[in-house]
Amino acid sequence: MRVRGLKNYPVKNISHFTKIKGQIMIDFKSTLKMAVVSLKINKMRSMLTSLGIIIGVSAVIIMLAVGSGASERIAKDMESMGSNLLMIRSSSATSGGVRMGSGTKPTLTLKDAETIEANANGVLAVAPYSSEAKQLTYGNQNWSSTVAGTNADYLFIRNYEIIEGRNFLPEDQKNSTKVAIIGNTVATELFGDMDPINKTIRIGNVPFKVIGLLKMKGENGMGMDQDDLVFIPITTAQKKVFGTDFPGTVKMINIKAQSEETLGIAESDITDILRRRHNIGKNQEDDFEIRNLAEMQETIKSSARTMSLLLGAIASVSLLVGGIGIMNIMLVSVTERTKEIGIRMAIGAKASDIRVQFLIESFLLSIIGGLIGVFIGVAGSKILQLLAGMSISIQAFSIFLSLGFSGAIGVLFGYYPAYKASLLNPIDALRYE
Repeated sequence: MRVRGLKNYPVKNISHFTKIKGQIMIDFKSTLKMAVVSLKINKMRSMLTSLGIIIGVSAVIIMLAVGSGASERIAKDMESMGSNLLMIRSSSATSGGVRMGSGTKPTLTLKDAETIEANANGVLAVAPYSSEAKQLTYGNQNWSSTVAGTNADYLFIRNYEIIEGRNFLPEDQKNSTKVAIIGNTVATELFGDMDPINKTIRIGNVPFKVIGLLKMKGENGMGMDQDDLVFIPITTAQKKVFGTDFPGTVKMINIKAQSEETLGIAESDITDILRRRHNIGKNQEDDFEIRNLAEMQETIKSSARTMSLLLGAIASVSLLVGGIGIMNIMLVSVTERTKEIGIRMAIGAKASDIRVQFLIESFLLSIIGGLIGVFIGVAGSKILQLLAGMSISIQAFSIFLSLGFSGAIGVLFGYYPAYKASLLNPIDALRYE
């Protein structure tokens, strides 16, 4: 009876097979022990050989942490803006041949917003919007902030949450009520630790009752404070705060579609509605602009993912360089240890034993370097977060990927030196000086 894979060992019973397996395990343990001893003898060379892997793994982890952190920060900013959004702005005014920029020509009105909400397919919510910087006062405290005229749906569209008080009611819009919802920054600057609800602030010279306090959002990706604002009814803003030469006009109309799939339908319907309302001929240009923020958000997220992968790929090059370093050192080691190899083969070691020993050595150099690199990479990422204030996200995937890659490099680049060592002729090796 013979056992597959052990052609040179006739096995008469299970007990004999168990002995053979035990001998194989002993041989492997001996080879592993010899590989570890060899690395310990040349500690400095082993450390320098692993240095390339250490640098490579730590660089990969730091780069991917920076890239992932940036992607998560962008995703968070996109979420704070809202999803499935369309933003309509009036077109550019021209004065003396000079184009003044988007939103400078007052072509959008409250009636446009009402018509879109009533007739456009795929639309979930519509919010007209106009804003100006105004001075706010409460008692002896004052603060300059952005005052925005809008409706109750705007908070839903842009993911603002009221943590105290209430939202605008239909009566507030209809009667142009002087009520306000304030952000956390405004509340802190004007009221300190006091509860702002039902307190009266002045916007310019007009008194407003605070009816709501918004949940804190923090800064967006451009560094703008999303809590430094005041919302008031759009009708109140037009009649009592802003003043305009074009009554009823708004700077912007924000729209939330029912789903990502209905964005295109909603955009097409809105375009048709506004062209009809503004009496735009077939060959005339639109006097408004529709921006699909969902497309912009997806483009930004895709760019962030690409940048993260690019950073990881660049850092991975150093891992390859480290692998080449391991191969060079192992080739030198083969030459230096020719006589040792000859003695081992002369006393019964097979070519496979020599190959396994050198492969174990290169694998250990890589995996130990990888573990040290993981520690340095994680520590470096945390230090970078603390000192530079960067958004860092260390993913378990990047750690396991780096370790796996470093181990694979050890085997890949260690194979040729191991193969070369196993081909040595025992007699020639013993004579080598």
